[in-house]
Amino acid sequence: MEKKKFQSVSIAALIVSILPLVALAPSLLHLSLSDGVRTAWAGANIVFVLLGLILSVVCVRSRESRSIINIVSTAISVFCLLLMVGIVALAMFLTFVQ
Repeated sequence: MEKKKFQSVSIAALIVSILPLVALAPSLLHLSLSDGVRTAWAGANIVFVLLGLILSVVCVRSRESRSIINIVSTAISVFCLLLMVGIVALAMFLTFVQ
């Protein structure tokens, strides 16, 4: 039962980790979104990245539940987190330079 629980959590972590990449869909489809929708989408992306990282780290931490799905979801979440931190650092740098 424990292995089945970790398997469902790892699949959920992978899905939640991929959700921030859906933010690229409007730009690929040449759609423009209002400011409110973009703000809500950005907030949802932050929540999805953090939730995906937490879920995947919980699954990867246990040796018996470690699988390729967990490793991939952790890598995607860490990449998105580093991307967000880099964007915030760049914004702060540009604010202080001006």
